[in-house]
Amino acid sequence: MENRPTGDLIRLLTEPKSGAECFHSNGHVLGPTLLDFWRWSTSDLVSNVTRGRLAEFIVASALGLSTVGVRDEWSPFDLQTKDGVKVEVKSAAYIQSWFQSKLSAISFRTPKTRAFDAGTNSHESEARRQADVYVFALLKHQDKNTIDPLNVDQWEFYVVPTADLDRRVRSQYGITLPSLIKLCTPVDFNGLQAAVSRAAHR
Repeated sequence: MENRPTGDLIRLLTEPKSGAECFHSNGHVLGPTLLDFWRWSTSDLVSNVTRGRLAEFIVASALGLSTVGVRDEWSPFDLQTKDGVKVEVKSAAYIQSWFQSKLSAISFRTPKTRAFDAGTNSHESEARRQADVYVFALLKHQDKNTIDPLNVDQWEFYVVPTADLDRRVRSQYGITLPSLIKLCTPVDFNGLQAAVSRAAHR
């Protein structure tokens, strides 16, 4: 028998959770809470996936953007400033959660993509970079004993107009730290907002 959906299959609208929500069995509370899940799944802030989302949050905070809502998993770019500048955030780090024989080499992926529309479940026909500005967030700290991704002083940020990436004659799929340094000077958390504004108006 064919499994047919019930109800409307439009995109879900997600409301922020408090963390106090309980796991349950048809209303019968089981004990664990959503906060328990968050602690279990995302406490490793150095891990690649969690660090990437944390970097977006840090950049949003530096740009003065509201973080009260819910991160849009399917947006073609990561953030949008109050002036309408679309921002893509990429992260990298020297320190990883796993055993290392040496510090990680720093590089960032910058491929062109076909934007996905979660409202229609469709992609754009043309691949391109969706944002106006790229922020490359580097967790620069190199001591595993004192690494703390919540300390914004352990980060530095390289801000590049998308047009500069499009003009590169080398790889269009990624960029190394030495190549980034040729394009811009890193800024700290407090200098990020001005750097994004400058890059957007170049």
